[in-house]
Amino acid sequence: MSHASAASVRAAAPIAGLRAIRRVSRRVNVVPRAVAAGGTANQSSLDDAIASVASVPDATDRLKALIACGADLVDLPDEAKALQNRVMGCASEAWIDLTLAADGTVVVRGAAEAQITRGFCGLLTKGLAGLTADEIARVPITIVDGLGIGAANLPTSRANGFRNMLETAKKQARRLADASDASNVKSGPFPSLVVSADGVAANGVFAETQAEYLEPDETLVAKLVDTLKAKKIGIVAHFYMDAQVQGVLMAAKKRYEHVFISDSLVMADAAVKMVEAGCESVAVLGVDFMSENVRAILDDAGMTEPKVYRMAAEDIGCSLAEAAQTESYYGYLEDARRVIADGEPAAHVIYINTALDTKANANAVVPTVTCTSSNVVQTVLQLAAQVPGVNVFYGPDTYMGGNLAHLFSMMAEWTDAEVQAVHPEHTAATVKALLPRLRYYQDGTCMVHHMFGGDVCDAVEKHYGDAYITAHFEVPGEMFKSAMRAKRERDMGVVGSTKNILDFVVDRVDEAIARKLPAGERLSFVLGTETGMVTAIVRAARERLRAAKETSDDQTCLVECEIVFPVSTDAVTDVESGASSASSSGLSGGALDGLQIVPGPAGGEGCSADGGCASCPYMKMNSLAALQSVLDKIGTDAGEAMLAPFEPKKYAASDSGPSVAALGCVPILHMRDFTRDKRFSDAFVRDIVGRG
Repeated sequence: MSHASAASVRAAAPIAGLRAIRRVSRRVNVVPRAVAAGGTANQSSLDDAIASVASVPDATDRLKALIACGADLVDLPDEAKALQNRVMGCASEAWIDLTLAADGTVVVRGAAEAQITRGFCGLLTKGLAGLTADEIARVPITIVDGLGIGAANLPTSRANGFRNMLETAKKQARRLADASDASNVKSGPFPSLVVSADGVAANGVFAETQAEYLEPDETLVAKLVDTLKAKKIGIVAHFYMDAQVQGVLMAAKKRYEHVFISDSLVMADAAVKMVEAGCESVAVLGVDFMSENVRAILDDAGMTEPKVYRMAAEDIGCSLAEAAQTESYYGYLEDARRVIADGEPAAHVIYINTALDTKANANAVVPTVTCTSSNVVQTVLQLAAQVPGVNVFYGPDTYMGGNLAHLFSMMAEWTDAEVQAVHPEHTAATVKALLPRLRYYQDGTCMVHHMFGGDVCDAVEKHYGDAYITAHFEVPGEMFKSAMRAKRERDMGVVGSTKNILDFVVDRVDEAIARKLPAGERLSFVLGTETGMVTAIVRAARERLRAAKETSDDQTCLVECEIVFPVSTDAVTDVESGASSASSSGLSGGALDGLQIVPGPAGGEGCSADGGCASCPYMKMNSLAALQSVLDKIGTDAGEAMLAPFEPKKYAASDSGPSVAALGCVPILHMRDFTRDKRFSDAFVRDIVGRG
């Protein structure tokens, strides 16, 4: 057993990858011919090069020594200054190019525009010369810190640029090291969409199907808007809708204000506002706990008359929500009850992606508060700050719990300043003291985020090691750690909710536009969550790039944004001839050789509701046809009678006292109190300390 969750961060610092944290410069003692952990015994030239700079006593002179390393750098030919060699995330233009020599060692070439960056580029080309691809791939990013050039002399963006330059070299080395991939070292295996001010280009068949719906049929959009207006219907939808539905809804939103697409946290809030503005019914495109939540929050607000409809008569399930309705989970809550019986305070932090009756039943056993993926860290830390000695039980998402455990273990080793950038009432010592009192459920997963395991992360590291890495808090530990490393080491990662990921991408695009980056600059983002997020991200990025082009003096905007969505190798298996082979799809190498892609509805990479890309089959029950069918029935007696099975689950009221739905809202209201006040209510704290 280990660790847990939290609520809304200060507005300036969502755990959107801990964006508020600024890396605190740490010096690494560099001894000539010594190797940092994870390095290689043959990297002595690089150790020596770094040590020669670090040994200069004065910090300003050290910077001059670094600049001098670029004096002999031979410029790259124009054909080598190509997109695949461009250093992403660097404050100035820089390129790294690795090729294999006849003796199996790597020839390293580079170029950079700025003096300081050119100096580091020269240091790398000399220090990595003569190493094998495997040796370069094992050079730790943290070796950059050994230069001993701190924040007083070097802007954070420059230091991150050095790490990104080394990561670009490492990525190319990993590809060169794989002999089976030697003929294809410049391309990645996953489908992607490349967004520019002038349009969207698709790489891969599945990406083509995503791109197809970015510009929806105007007839469909007009019909939808007319129906919504005439019948006073609002729509709240989750980001994980498929591309066709999202394309139409986003276009409809520009014509009708009561269409809202978001993560699960604010769907119910949006529904309340729609009803206040005159909507007489609300269509919910999501899984069942989302529509239940909308219904319950409307009822709590006294808005019992408006109807709420799901998009299917049958259950629209969720593997994660179902995990919290098992005997195993109730047994886990009994552990919390025993802690309380022993005289210790305990609180249960339950993920909002659970049913109302689950929340009600849990709160009857142990004081319970809901959380989301964006506020889980803050929730746990605030509980520990307000209730000394509290034992925190998080559930049901095992991956999120494990990621919290890992994050808090990392924070216990940070400086106090870094910890307080996340939560002002904590230090490294208080976080370390919390760890033994933090537990998480061991048997609950989301079937979608389960896909982001070791095989996918290996491919991400190999082919996209220098890209921006995003990860939902629900992904397995490998993807979480990859995104956290990208954040901590290169300031190019984010961990959080779907909204956090969207904001992160948009912010990076805005920064690139503001810097007026030159032609050839492409920001690549690996999407570590459900592929439904692609539509929202691509549309947001495209709008930014279009607006930048329209407002620029020369009507140009040269930045490109690539959204990469990973494919699981679970979608690769032996099938009859005729399907696309693994090698032709770019997934060649090792265990994948000779296998073929299971053809999905879109063919190609095998992305489908049944596997491949991260795609939730339950969410895909919210199709455009299902939505139109529900909307057509609303407003007539016969139609609404047919819609009875489409209403959210109704919980029977008790003979006396609040209903199950009302009881299930209590943990949600605790979270809302915290979101509003940045502290838990006195009533909730009294319940925690007095429940025994």
